[in-house]
Amino acid sequence: MREYWIKDRSLAERGRKRIAWSETQMPVLVEIRRRFSKEKPLRNIRVGACLHITTDTGVLMKTLAAGGAELYLCASNPLSTQDDVAAALVEEGVHVYAFRGQSEEEYYRCLGYVIASKPMITMDDGADLISTIHKLRYGIRTRELDYFKDIVNGMDFEELVNGIVGGSEETTTGVIRLKALAREKKLLYPVIAVNDAESKRLFDNPIGTGQSALDGIVRATNTLLAGRDAVVVGFGNVGSGIAYRLRGMGARVTVVEVDPIKALKAVMDGFNVEPMSKAARHGDLFITATGNINVIRREHFEAMRDGAILANAGHFNVEISVRDLEEISIRKERISDCIMRYVLRDGRKLYLLAEGRLVNLACAEGHPSEVMDMSFSLQALSARYLVENRGKLPRDVLRVPEEIDREVASLKLEAMGIEVERLTDEQKRYLSSWTLGT
Repeated sequence: MREYWIKDRSLAERGRKRIAWSETQMPVLVEIRRRFSKEKPLRNIRVGACLHITTDTGVLMKTLAAGGAELYLCASNPLSTQDDVAAALVEEGVHVYAFRGQSEEEYYRCLGYVIASKPMITMDDGADLISTIHKLRYGIRTRELDYFKDIVNGMDFEELVNGIVGGSEETTTGVIRLKALAREKKLLYPVIAVNDAESKRLFDNPIGTGQSALDGIVRATNTLLAGRDAVVVGFGNVGSGIAYRLRGMGARVTVVEVDPIKALKAVMDGFNVEPMSKAARHGDLFITATGNINVIRREHFEAMRDGAILANAGHFNVEISVRDLEEISIRKERISDCIMRYVLRDGRKLYLLAEGRLVNLACAEGHPSEVMDMSFSLQALSARYLVENRGKLPRDVLRVPEEIDREVASLKLEAMGIEVERLTDEQKRYLSSWTLGT
């Protein structure tokens, strides 16, 4: 088995410097690393991770290594790997299998190398690693598995699963997939839904994606957001964050939403709410954030204005139907690394960013490190929790323990120099009693 598979190991010095910069923005994770260095809670634990390989992930990997873990890392998106960071992590002793611009086959072969390491903890961003392990264990054959069958040839997949202590998942999309596994009673080991922690979903999703998605769009297009007729598809934690920030930049924002409660909230927050069939006719910037498939498709493309820009902020490249777009186009032209122009039969032109993949990571650097400080601190502490509770947790999708959630929030406030109010003994008694009233 190869030790690593990256683009260029000579990029390591640049990656090391950039990881060091992120460390200055991630005080909580650095503090956890200090504790891990003393306690070694992950000693003799192999961690298999499928994450976006950014500078923030570099800080997480160094923290897990400080805790004693042996690390195997692949990318959770073919376009999100920062090659200098991958090289720097190889120099740190991490087994990295990732490079920007992977083909589908290369992507899954890298996943195969991580599986072949026989991880004891899995760490996902989108659930590709854990879902692939489950397909192998249940004997579900797909085209993707054929790409790396030589790598895992001869492995006992039941033994592989029995050796896994637990896993964690970073994203909404991944948690949806895992809950589907759990509903079918097929989830083979406990997985902590880091995405659902309060100190993650209230900050990483709306604030982190809200800023980084627009950062990716502006970097790719240099377009002016003020006055732009922008359509945000989905008003969950991610979509709402994008909508608020678009409005803050002066855009005229329309929200497309299927959930009546979320749609009502968008209306009450002052957004225009329409079905996609209407929004498609007037929007000139479309951003998807639903976690669902084909939310922008043929009939919508056919109604769009000339020059419309299409971007995706959901995890997988399935929200904008690239197949439909290609079928109704007479040709496509690459304008830049991040922009593909599709020319339709009537001469209209539509511009797709990042092949429909995550625009914030494919066209920029992902979330600001200050936000990932909390998310990756939850990942590190969840890994420790899984080890400490080995064999005691149900095979289900689990919430991050409240004490971990609050610890991360408290450490973040402390690092920001912010002090919170404390309850008096009288207030504690009042809140714990049912007899006290008016």
